[in-house]
Amino acid sequence: MKKAISLGLAAVMAASLTACGGGSAETTAAGSEAASTAAEGSESESTEAAGESAAAEGGTIKLGVIGPLTGPAAAYGIAVQNGADLAVKEINAAGGANGVMFEVKAEDDENDSEKAINAYNTLKDWGMQMLVGTTTSKPCIAVAAETANDNMFQITPSGSAVECVANDNVFRVCFADPDQGTASAKYIGENKLATKVAIIYDSSTEYSSGIRESFVKEAPNYGIEVVADEAFTADTNTDFSVQLDKAKEAGAELVFLPIYYQEASVILKQAADKDFAPIFFGCDGMDGILTVENFDTSLAEGLMLLTPFSVTEESSKAFTEAYVAAYGIEPNQFAADSYDAVYAIAAAVEKAGITADMSVSDMCDAMKTAMTEISIDGLTGADMTWNAAGEPNKAPKAAKIVNGEYVME
Repeated sequence: MKKAISLGLAAVMAASLTACGGGSAETTAAGSEAASTAAEGSESESTEAAGESAAAEGGTIKLGVIGPLTGPAAAYGIAVQNGADLAVKEINAAGGANGVMFEVKAEDDENDSEKAINAYNTLKDWGMQMLVGTTTSKPCIAVAAETANDNMFQITPSGSAVECVANDNVFRVCFADPDQGTASAKYIGENKLATKVAIIYDSSTEYSSGIRESFVKEAPNYGIEVVADEAFTADTNTDFSVQLDKAKEAGAELVFLPIYYQEASVILKQAADKDFAPIFFGCDGMDGILTVENFDTSLAEGLMLLTPFSVTEESSKAFTEAYVAAYGIEPNQFAADSYDAVYAIAAAVEKAGITADMSVSDMCDAMKTAMTEISIDGLTGADMTWNAAGEPNKAPKAAKIVNGEYVME
């Protein structure tokens, strides 16, 4: 389905040009509605025209999306919602997968496991046949137990905890937490960024703890000494004085932050107040730091992070233009992950010859095999493939914040 990605990007270019030039009333209305949906964190669906076309041809497969559309992690969930929505519109416009069209609807979980299960049940009532999500790890683990019981195909764009893909019906687009920790140590060591590294991590999340654990294990292989290893929790995530003081006193040249961007923005501010200016290095949860309200983005200058996507890449240009035209904001890697997830679904549907009238369980069984047989050139990686354990195979990339933009290294 490499051709589908190319077709999709071509469609993006066309859509962006139409949007910039005014376009038809229908196109403009769809873009405005999508932007409003993202801002309000409400449900999103593909265009009515695509649905009508699907009814006339191969039918429609309903894709559910679950993520935090409100609350502190909303930047992730809204991006996943929008990325899926944009991919569905492109795929349908290009004729679908063997004539099968897609419809997408999103539900808010507020980054809460119980609410994620409620969202899952709501989408099941709607008629969901496959799930794109959930967006964050803890809710994903909870929902994965439900999809396993129902034998429903699930692909998470960004659920990185190992347990997210423990069941054979679940795949992911992002790297697993251990892979991020290992890749971070390798990147820091091979590029000789530092030999003395401090870690500040959130011991109350699987995401942060998992990355930290694999980093600590891998660091000695690259001549890296962990001189400070300091934890915080969700209840102590506003004052990092102790952690920063220990890192500074230990002579850390680099501070590894396998955490989400909200806490990272506080750490950068408090480090500046202490005149502590090491290299700061994060993972995919760092993406979004430039959007934090009232954050002085100059404090993030020079910050590095592992990320598979940047709007500054030439290969991302068409997608970025279409995304901005539709939703009024630049995409982050979560949007790109979700976009790739939907294209992977389309490729697997096409490979397996899945039809919209198949049962959810039969679809899932066919998808399990097909996902290991496809290769796509996505926004987050070229020649992406998946193994039977649900893990992606693609090369890791790193970005550096320069003049307020992510620049791929």
